[in-house]
This record gives sequence, structure tokens and C-alpha cells, in this order.
Amino acid sequence: MNAREAIATLQTEMEQSIIGQRDLIRQMIVGLLANGHLLLESLPGMAKTRAVKSMAKHLDAQMRRIQFTPDLLPSDITGAEVLHQQGGQNVFQFQPGPIFGNVILADEINRAPAKVQAALLEAMEERQITVAGTTHKMPELFIVMATQNPIEQEGTYPLPEAQLDRFLMKVLIDYPDKASEISVLELVRSEEVPSDVGDGSASVVRIDPAQVFDARKEIHGIHVAPAVEQYVMALIDATRHADRYDKTLASWIQVGASPRGGIALERTSRVNAWLEGRTHVTPDDVRSMAHGTLRHRIILTYDASAEGIHADQVIDKILELVAVPA
Repeated sequence: MNAREAIATLQTEMEQSIIGQRDLIRQMIVGLLANGHLLLESLPGMAKTRAVKSMAKHLDAQMRRIQFTPDLLPSDITGAEVLHQQGGQNVFQFQPGPIFGNVILADEINRAPAKVQAALLEAMEERQITVAGTTHKMPELFIVMATQNPIEQEGTYPLPEAQLDRFLMKVLIDYPDKASEISVLELVRSEEVPSDVGDGSASVVRIDPAQVFDARKEIHGIHVAPAVEQYVMALIDATRHADRYDKTLASWIQVGASPRGGIALERTSRVNAWLEGRTHVTPDDVRSMAHGTLRHRIILTYDASAEGIHADQVIDKILELVAVPA
């Protein structure tokens, strides 16, 4: 199968085990193809962990899960130099930590202290870590999917804006509809029955990571017209100079999106166009990716918070005000 068929198969296989969360799966696929990291936020029990495990299983990739706790140390993630006996002499050898995998599930990332978050930040941005003065590269296929619970604040450390900006997208996960939840009950009930074919590993469809790299090459060639580039930049500019568009909007935004936000919006728009089977990006691709790429890059004012305004509402207003190219 070619790259497009492989990605379609991956999405289909994930949808069979993650019912009622098609938007989550779609955005995970976008993050994978855009070679970016995702921040998944939802209430407990929304299948975040299951979704990440499903992607790793069908992608034929090595998944590593890191459970973040307040007492975690940077070396617990990155690894450390360990003393060994070799040839009758004491030598230090690097013992890789759980960050050295393909699909990294950073569970409850906001429970980690600042030093641990800083260690993870280097791996995410530079795709390498430095231990005892030696640099160690991440695998070619490397994506961090971090989770956090928005309602549980005791014992948490809010992520710094600099680290939030490293995430390509922030994905908000909502409850599935009633019909999907009934299907979830049936799925879980069927999984309680032991399989007749051993562990069932032979029947699992696995996608070669090389086909992900092929898809990324095709996405790199997706055409972005100058008018669409101007539209992307206009949306970013509206987050920084909202007073030029609307006084109410200006009262909501304290700090706008960084240049990294524009890069993320353009890149994910190309991925969306490729997934839709087009060879060029349209304004609709940009609009469909705006919330995921910008909601965590906009800092709201106290007035907006007091009024109960959320980042998605601000982005809705920006999309309404900024003219769409013909």
C-alpha cells in the first residue's frame, strides 16, 4: 500500500478501538504527520491513554509511558550515567531513560516539577538530550503526547508558556455521544472474553513507520498560495494587534501567538489538505486547524477570565473578523 492508504488504514484501525473520539484520532494523525507534539486535555476516563496505545500498536512503533509525579527526577526521564565493571575497571555507561521511544505518553505532565519539565522540553524541541556533557539523539520517529486534567489542581505545576509553545497542538477531548458510549460498553465487554487465537498479535494491522516518512515528504510538497500565507499571518497578527480589529477582542487578549504559532498553523493546514486528498491548501484548511494550534498560545486578560471567555471563543471571534481570501 502507498503512504495515503497506510495512513487511512491507521486511522480506521484506531477508530475501531477508540469509539466516539474521531476528532481526537484525526488530530493525533495530524500531529504525527506534521512531526509535532500534542497536549491532550480532558476529564479522566476519556480514552487518552488508550488512544496513544492504539496509535503505537498499529504504527509498529515503540511506546513508552512516563507517569509524572511531584517526586520525579530529570534522570528518571532522560536516563543517567551508570557505573559498570568492564575489564576490571570502573567505567560509566549511559543507561537510556523512557524518553528514548517512538511514541511517548507523558501522563499527567502538569504534575512534574520545573526541572523535569525542562528536561522534557529539550527532548521535544531539540530532539536530543544532554547527559554528563554528552548529547544523545532521539529516534527519527519521535512524538510526545502529553496529558493533563483541567479540573485537578492540587499537587500540580502549571506548564510554563515556553513549554506550552513547544506543543504543535492542544487537543480538547469531550464526552462521546450516547450511541458511541453504548458501543464503548459493548467493546469493553467483548474484550473481557479471552481470544481463541492466543494474544491476537498476528491479526493486528501494523503500519511501517517508513510510510509515515513517505507521507511527510508528500505533505512537504503541498502548495500554499501567497494569499493563503497572508491569511495565516493575518490570523496570527490579529492575536497580537487585536485593537486594529475590535475593541472587545483587544480587551480579551493579553499576549498573542508567537511565530511558532504561525509555523504550526501553516504546517497542520498542509497536513489537513493532504488528508483531504488535495494538492493545495485552502482557507478552510487553515480555519479547521486554527483552534488546535492557537488555543494554548494565546494568554487571556483577567477581564476575559472574569467574563468566562475561553481561548476558543477568542479564536472564533478572530476567524469572524479576519477577511477570508477569495
